[in-house]
Amino acid sequence: MNVVETIVVFAVIPLAIYGLAGLLTLRRRSGGAPRYRSGQAWEYPAMWWSANPEGVGEGHRHAGAESKAPSGAATAAGGARGNW
Repeated sequence: MNVVETIVVFAVIPLAIYGLAGLLTLRRRSGGAPRYRSGQAWEYPAMWWSANPEGVGEGHRHAGAESKAPSGAATAAGGARGNW
């Protein structure tokens, strides 16, 4: 293997592969839905999502609902807190 073949195999071919990958990432996507950009008006209705709607039970109440749990008892699972 001479010097030219070595340069082609170890330099030119990898650079060509990286260049092709770079061009593919910079191409303009013509299909699909238009993307939301910050500052645009949000024209879609609010949607709450739960992976398991049947699993949302007693521990997850609506705002303003009376508490059925005794005072001091935990009412919901999870660890998020509102104090910092």
